[in-house]
Amino acid sequence: MYKPNFNKREVIVFRQFQRKGYSLFACLGRVVVIGVLSAATLQSATAATDEVSTKTEKTDNTESVDKEATLEDVEVTGSRAPLALGQAARMVTVLSREEIQAAPVQSINDLLKMAVGVDVRQRGPIGAQTDVSIRGGSYEQIAVLLNGINICDAQTGHNAFDLPCDVADILRIEVLEGPAARVYGASSLVGAINIVTSQAPEASLERDYNGQVRLEGGSFGYLSAAGRYALTPHADQLTSSLSATYTRSDGYQRSAAGHLNSDYTGGKVFYQGGYADQAMQLQWHAGLSAKGFGSNTFYSGRFDEQYEQTLKFFTAIQGETSGRLHLKPAIYWNRGYDRFELIRGSEDLVPFNHHRTDAFGINLNCYFDWAAGRTAFGGEFRNEDIVSGNLGEPLNAPFRDYKYGLNRSNLSFHLEHNLLLKRFTLSAGFIAVKNTWNEMPFTIYPGIDASLRLGKGWKLYASYNASLRMPSFTELYYSVGGHKADKYLKPEELQAVEGGVKYSSSLLTVQASIYHNHCRQMIDWILDPTEAEPVWRSVNYTKVNTLGFETSATLQLHRLLPLPGATLQVAYSYIDEDKVGQHQIESQSTLEYLRHKLVGQLHMPIVERLSLDVKYRLQKRAGNYTTNAGIVIPYHTYDVVDTRLSWTAEAYTLYAEANNLFGSHCVDFGNVRQPGLWLTIGAKYRFNI
Repeated sequence: MYKPNFNKREVIVFRQFQRKGYSLFACLGRVVVIGVLSAATLQSATAATDEVSTKTEKTDNTESVDKEATLEDVEVTGSRAPLALGQAARMVTVLSREEIQAAPVQSINDLLKMAVGVDVRQRGPIGAQTDVSIRGGSYEQIAVLLNGINICDAQTGHNAFDLPCDVADILRIEVLEGPAARVYGASSLVGAINIVTSQAPEASLERDYNGQVRLEGGSFGYLSAAGRYALTPHADQLTSSLSATYTRSDGYQRSAAGHLNSDYTGGKVFYQGGYADQAMQLQWHAGLSAKGFGSNTFYSGRFDEQYEQTLKFFTAIQGETSGRLHLKPAIYWNRGYDRFELIRGSEDLVPFNHHRTDAFGINLNCYFDWAAGRTAFGGEFRNEDIVSGNLGEPLNAPFRDYKYGLNRSNLSFHLEHNLLLKRFTLSAGFIAVKNTWNEMPFTIYPGIDASLRLGKGWKLYASYNASLRMPSFTELYYSVGGHKADKYLKPEELQAVEGGVKYSSSLLTVQASIYHNHCRQMIDWILDPTEAEPVWRSVNYTKVNTLGFETSATLQLHRLLPLPGATLQVAYSYIDEDKVGQHQIESQSTLEYLRHKLVGQLHMPIVERLSLDVKYRLQKRAGNYTTNAGIVIPYHTYDVVDTRLSWTAEAYTLYAEANNLFGSHCVDFGNVRQPGLWLTIGAKYRFNI
């Protein structure tokens, strides 16, 4: 981590995870200090202690005060330049590796359900398709990043979480709530989610293992097999790892004709590597994600045998130089294929939709220290291209299933300065963005963050930020199947203010924040049921004002009870949106937000090696949906309990999970029913080769 010392840079050693002094992921544009974490960090990783330690973290397994002292030693800065621990003013939620490995989930999407500011609208389980949004926004309005690389799908946000990595690859997940254009560029209108992977061997008790295999089975014909191998050669400068995953399920329901319509088959392969010496650091990754799933009534309630296949490739290389001026370049290329079948296997009845998207990007972020603080500057170029069966303008030379296409480029420059005092931090800057679509000129989006530390354990923070999002290719051109798109849509723009307070001690951590978002030219699909032939239209849906409140509390139960490592956490979020529009108009996504969300988590050791994790989630969604019979039904309140019982030994882990333990009736999208009780048993085996 960095002290407010502007003359030299000291590197923290990640003894807990990577055991290498260069494991900073500094090329991501942030600094992360990982100490000993617990499940309690999920909602409370924003503020930290006043004092910054730049010494190596302890690695002993003693249940002592030292472990609690490092609970707050996690910082993911919401800025272009890395800042000292405890000085960031932005709300950043962090899921640690320990939380991820202990969670009763089958996909990364499920992990995000416990972040109180995140809305996870699931159409299909085990990662089939999930729309993720933040603070009342839509699934199109967040930036999704893999190791700091933007992997957003310009075709549609529905496929944003087709990730190539397995849950076992993940070091942590970072959620930055609120406009993030100044940090992550265009597309991060209401926030960003960054999945950070690890090349390190798997750690268990006192030893590290360079290999792991996992096997799971459960309800509805569910089967998942995965393997991971981390190679750490004698030359400590070079690391690499390779993982592969296969998952399948028969699904939890059938169509009216008795056919499978919620089945799933998918596979992932992910390779990553890194190199570091005194002069530079490099890291790279390459991945593949392929899946096919029954889409039952995902996009139309009248057709219950829909089907979709997606295939995605990911490549990137990043670096950072040492010295007074830090240069952090990155280059990446992502490609995605999507095929949608309205009537499964019946292309003669309804033609399939075929799409191929490419995203190429290159960026450079630089920062340096001087007498007045730390300054960062840089720029990014990103090109997005699509060829499709129905999206875009007619191609001059159609080929295969592609008759239409579109290409657009985004160019941005950023500048930021950070003033660092003993108890006060001020971070201010802007991003200037230009997009070739609709001849958008350079537009500036500013931001300013401030934090004030009041005595031991207290912190106040406030921020103002502006951001934008370009419309997706689907929003611009999808005009089939009861939809009518507008290719002249304008970009969405949002301005937000936020303030909050946090108190942290060795026993209790409490945090509360309030925010106001003002969005204009918001893009949404709306339907007027009073029309003779209603269709869903993409529009810039006037202005929307969002007022939100979030609070969380984490109690270290092991301080009160003789239960080492036991924690209890409760968090609540409230959102109210005020919009201008007609009462009869139905909204497909943007204005169907989570008004209330309550989450609770309990981690409880039972006996040595045996532990219980219980997660509770209650939510009430605003808005209505229309059934196939034309009846308008409001979204009802539902709650879900997930549990996991784990036995962890030196070289293996055995576990049993129950998702939706009490079989609650869950509906996140109208006419798409979610599964009831889902049981899973599994085993992990760790080894060395």
